Amino acid sequence: MTATTPSPAPVLFLTHRVPFPPDKGDRIRNWHLLRQLAARSPVWLGCLADEPVRPETRAELERVCERLAVVPVGGLLRWARAGLRLLTGGSLSEGLFSSGRLRDVIRHWANSTRFRAAVASASSLAPYLRDPALSGTPAVVDLMDVDSQKWFDFAAASYPPKRWLYRLEASRVRRLEAGLPGWTRAVSVVSQIEADIFESFTQPGTATVASNGVDLDYFRPTAAATEPACAFTGAMDYLPNVDGAVWFAREVWPAVREKFPTAEFRIVGRKPAPAVQALAKLPGVMVTGAVPDVRPFVATAAVVVVPLRLARGVQNKVLEALAMGKPVVATPAVLAPLGTVPGTDVLCAATASEFVRKISSLFASPSRCRALGEAGRRYVEKHHHWENCLRPLLEKIFPSEADDLPRRV
Repeated sequence: MTATTPSPAPVLFLTHRVPFPPDKGDRIRNWHLLRQLAARSPVWLGCLADEPVRPETRAELERVCERLAVVPVGGLLRWARAGLRLLTGGSLSEGLFSSGRLRDVIRHWANSTRFRAAVASASSLAPYLRDPALSGTPAVVDLMDVDSQKWFDFAAASYPPKRWLYRLEASRVRRLEAGLPGWTRAVSVVSQIEADIFESFTQPGTATVASNGVDLDYFRPTAAATEPACAFTGAMDYLPNVDGAVWFAREVWPAVREKFPTAEFRIVGRKPAPAVQALAKLPGVMVTGAVPDVRPFVATAAVVVVPLRLARGVQNKVLEALAMGKPVVATPAVLAPLGTVPGTDVLCAATASEFVRKISSLFASPSRCRALGEAGRRYVEKHHHWENCLRPLLEKIFPSEADDLPRRV
């Protein structure tokens, strides 16, 4: 009788959104982390869904995962839970991502197997890992960014009553984050800047840095002819993107158009907020809304701009533009977490006048655009392969086998 090798114990992976298609910051990271996990171990994925999930999305996730549970959340009941959570001392975020159905799934799964580790994609999902059903299971929380700092930043940029709500949310989320090192195996973030913030209210050495990567095959240079255009991509209902788009369109773009009357500013991304939609009335401004593929809009633009005044973590939009060989002009806050060299790999602009000057210089010099784009591509090829970026996090999830982790999926 031939002995059979037992299957390795699965990893439980919980995400606050369905991690496919990888078309948004957290989805991109979670999709690549899911693939890395699945290359090493069976994965049981439990994810919340705040919008309809297409059959092909479910099929792709089932192809990667051994088990899958997609739990819908949404509607007025979700906000009622969030408000109740806030009133009882928690955060809105915890309430928004709280689901009895997902807890039932976790308990049912835990009764049938013993997980080798349980991974949550955000601090708001960390409470699930403390369920008694997972007692003894090593817990890992991938914060990505320090969300409490994001809420503090939003408060500083807002007016009452939003300022008061953002501050309250920041303090509640920070309390949750501060307790994580006491009961988890690891807490990961995307940059050393985020690690420094986290360790400023915990202890040195409590954060693992696992940066973001980029799909170098999907995002690659093309032979498309470029036009005097600037592209800005992202979810256009997200406050930092809304703020950046409005500021750039109103404070920077008119001066660029004076020098280049046919130039176009392309705001490319899903769910544009009313303030972003209104920008389409300005001369030379295009607001696309959701598009099936951002690459054509980026490929034919001479320059990619990232004019974020509020920025946390590593911006996927920057890595994608660099991978496509496009010159990038971005604010200091955007570039700070990266290892790029301003003037060599990217251009840095802190003020409206600097954006105007640097964009104008690129529009006037195709050779300069080409040199910057080539340098940017070399930078991401060297520093932002997903498998290498996520390796420090994988070593925490599989500590006994760190030396044998796969280098490539």
